[in-house]
Amino acid sequence: MASPRRESRRVTASERIGLYTMLRVERGRLEAGLPGQFFMLDVPGHVMSRPFSICLARKEELVFLINPVGPATHTLCELQRGQTIGVFGPLGNGFRTDVARPLLVGGGIGVASLPYAAQVMGNPPTVLGFRTSRQAEAAELIPKAEVCIEPKLVTELIPASAVDVLACGPEPMLHAVHALAPDAQMAWEAPMACGFGACYGCVVEVGGGSRRLCVEGPVINGRPPSSPVIYDEAAEAAGAEAEA
Repeated sequence: MASPRRESRRVTASERIGLYTMLRVERGRLEAGLPGQFFMLDVPGHVMSRPFSICLARKEELVFLINPVGPATHTLCELQRGQTIGVFGPLGNGFRTDVARPLLVGGGIGVASLPYAAQVMGNPPTVLGFRTSRQAEAAELIPKAEVCIEPKLVTELIPASAVDVLACGPEPMLHAVHALAPDAQMAWEAPMACGFGACYGCVVEVGGGSRRLCVEGPVINGRPPSSPVIYDEAAEAAGAEAEA
């Protein structure tokens, strides 16, 4: 597994894709790590960094998909080519990609970690679910993905035959995926302040024990957190306002 590094990197581009923004930064000596791992990005004018899954890895750059829901994420989405930010990673546990019958399952901004997984795994079958057609524009990051928009649910696209599911999305979706595929690898979300286990801000209960999602996740195999991790965009925005 790649060792995390902290480097200052220049922004190479920022482009919209539906409701989201693709932020591209110079790769430098940073390793991309495993699909499902994440990086902490410093936010100009804010005290706390923010965690983002690696979306794509190129020879010269790393790409992050950002949902602008609060002041910090809006700031990142407004960065211009040539500006510099701190980047720390890769962090956490990623997906196991050496599975026999892979199926990538994503919901909403959870699609962010799947283009890199598809890149590493040779574009396996992928199903994606979104609330709106604007969000669904991000599906173009994974060619040939099967896409649905509410009221149809992405779990309706999971075949009845045995598959090895790698999933990332909102917490209710992951619980539904777990009900269909108990051994699925699932990337969970939680508020993270440090990214390396020091602050204990992302602790969840799993199987009667406590786990720090930033170091023992975000990918958890087979069993979901027993204390649900609820990702609330409005709450994130409110928290970011408080930090500003």
